[in-house]
Amino acid sequence: MKQKILVKVQMHCDKCRTKPLKIAASAYGVSKVSIEGANRDHVEVIGDGVDSVCLTELLRKKLGFAAIVKVEQVKGDKKEEKPTACYVQYCAPQCPPMYCEVVREYPEPTCSIM
Repeated sequence: MKQKILVKVQMHCDKCRTKPLKIAASAYGVSKVSIEGANRDHVEVIGDGVDSVCLTELLRKKLGFAAIVKVEQVKGDKKEEKPTACYVQYCAPQCPPMYCEVVREYPEPTCSIM
């Protein structure tokens, strides 16, 4: 379920506006982040499975003030999409090669002190 979250954040200048965008974009499930509002003090986040409370707490921790204004479900297009066959091949992560050191025991010491 895609949802649209609108969070009010305290921003003063253009440099301050990039920080909440980066924080919101790093959250799980976010597909779109933008700045909205008349004073450009609202961050709009659209995504699937985004936790609005965790996002707001993260913004509060980094910026100081953040408040949830609105959470609503994004309505889909009227046109129904037909499911298509999609083949995805998953590969296991490659492990680094293992190196073994061969230790040989010599019957005579290679260094001798006389």
